[in-house]
Amino acid sequence: MQISQDKKRNLFIKSYGCQMNEYDSERMTEILEKHNYSSVDEPNQADLIILNTCHIREKAAEKIYSELGRLKKINSNSERDIKVAVAGCVGQAEGHEIIKRSPIVDLVFGPLTYHQLPEMLEEIESKPGFPNKKLVNIDVPDEDKFLELKGSRKNLKSISSLLSIQEGCDKFCSFCVVPYTRGVEISRPAKQIISEAKELIGIGAKEIILLGQNVNAWSQSNGSDIDMTFPQLIKEISELNIDRIRYITSHPKDMTEELMKSHKNIKKLQPYLHLPVQSGSDKILKEMNRNYTSQEYKDIIYKAREYRPDIAISGDFIVGFPGETDDDFESTLDIVEKVKYAHAYSFKYSPRPGTPAALKEDQIDEEVKSSRLKTLQELIKQQTRDFNSSFLEREIDVLIEKKGIGENRLTGRSSYLQPVHMSGDASLIGENLKVKIIKTRDNSLEGIIL
Repeated sequence: MQISQDKKRNLFIKSYGCQMNEYDSERMTEILEKHNYSSVDEPNQADLIILNTCHIREKAAEKIYSELGRLKKINSNSERDIKVAVAGCVGQAEGHEIIKRSPIVDLVFGPLTYHQLPEMLEEIESKPGFPNKKLVNIDVPDEDKFLELKGSRKNLKSISSLLSIQEGCDKFCSFCVVPYTRGVEISRPAKQIISEAKELIGIGAKEIILLGQNVNAWSQSNGSDIDMTFPQLIKEISELNIDRIRYITSHPKDMTEELMKSHKNIKKLQPYLHLPVQSGSDKILKEMNRNYTSQEYKDIIYKAREYRPDIAISGDFIVGFPGETDDDFESTLDIVEKVKYAHAYSFKYSPRPGTPAALKEDQIDEEVKSSRLKTLQELIKQQTRDFNSSFLEREIDVLIEKKGIGENRLTGRSSYLQPVHMSGDASLIGENLKVKIIKTRDNSLEGIIL
């Protein structure tokens, strides 16, 4: 298959939402580099624009349509024949509706089919109707996406590299579209994961972040040569020449004691756990179909801290879920007070078409949602501030990731995922260094390299 290999083209990808989308965008870039596409920083420089979308955040689809409106102006003023594609979860959910509402779009595909991108572009260009040929590809493919992507991680270098090990979800939370857009829960084979990890290390990765919708649900069984748990996979990766390992995002139902112990026993596994709770109210958790209670969630946190007392806890919260009362919201504030988060994400509930929660009649007024969200975020912000303040005058390990803003400035991450800024030469990028913290901010630290 050829996509006019003799012609050089420019590619612009804009990613929305989660790190899974960032990973998918990296893989799309790698795929297209083989077909003479080069990445550019601005859409008006591109021959192909891909919006890699997320359907989790509030009014996600409408934001994409607004972006497409802006791209229409760029396209009409450009001398290039710009192709526009909508990828990701909004593409999967909206399908043909996107092209109907935004004729500027040439191609729509979901997170399960982006490995077919060269073939899709070839079809657009080769069939009758070009340059007005449109294509929507949101069917579940027969082939293993990751096997089709094998061997293409050679060009995109990153000190901290993403590695997808699990995709899809079988939890069916009543507010969430992921099972419908990402498909059923699938774990990649360990051999395939280890091979990709080695490739990433070979091109300079010092930290690997294992990704999945429910990353801690990963397992290898049912016909595989060797049965393996997620903590065992982490142990295998830790034996490679890598400095740090992280994983995101976990589900409380899949948080095993073996995994908690790993934070104590596997030194390369960083003391950071992103574990969404969504609500502190047992009534709301049941309505959300989360399948755990607030006490069970807290017990996980307490047990994790027994094994790794300094572990930083991050979480997700939804306020204003249908039927949420003032007492339910107070229960959410209570769980935040008890857990004490290093960081957390919080959002107002917004209905997702096709989800059970969207059909509920007891929707919460927007003003009430906004008021509750402000209260929650103020509490979380104070906890983050307190967490960061506790590092003043401490000496901590920092992985230097890139140049900072300003001359001779560097930026890195602590073991607890805090951004750390400092002065230093660019030759130190990729090093894991001791840094003394001399100043703390709401969302970052300032240090001196020792």
